[in-house]
Amino acid sequence: MKTKAKAAIIGPGNIGTDLLMKCQRSQFIEATWMIGIEDSAGIQRAREFGLRTSTDGVDGLVAGFSESPVDFVFDATSAYVHAENSRKVTALGATMIDLTPAAIGPFCIPPVNLDSLLSTEPADNVNMVTCGGQATIPMVYAVSRVQAVSYAEIVATVASKS
Repeated sequence: MKTKAKAAIIGPGNIGTDLLMKCQRSQFIEATWMIGIEDSAGIQRAREFGLRTSTDGVDGLVAGFSESPVDFVFDATSAYVHAENSRKVTALGATMIDLTPAAIGPFCIPPVNLDSLLSTEPADNVNMVTCGGQATIPMVYAVSRVQAVSYAEIVATVASKS
């Protein structure tokens, strides 16, 4: 069996903690780090799962990277800090997966353009658009393959504080 890719998650809030739960069930990804800026329920949960944790922000990952490297880093913080987080992470040789609105790297909507992104030069920062975009764009793409689409709109109900 192929070894799992190792990942860090920056941002132990609702999105980062939910991502951790998904990584725990993944056959492809092993979350090994949870990074925050203060001790929180998300940091505590990550510790309970045996992950390395840091409350020093991305600098904690940088300091411990040689001892516990990762293949990629999910950034579930904010667009405001993402550029600096990305600079530090990519300097280590890890790929940044941007879950913020910063949009530094190419947009990735897996059902629509994953194959084309994988066939090009690897990006050191990939943007996952938004949750609304990930929900809507694949449906619009599917419809547009059989019928011209001039306009699409999403109406969403947010059930979380995040």
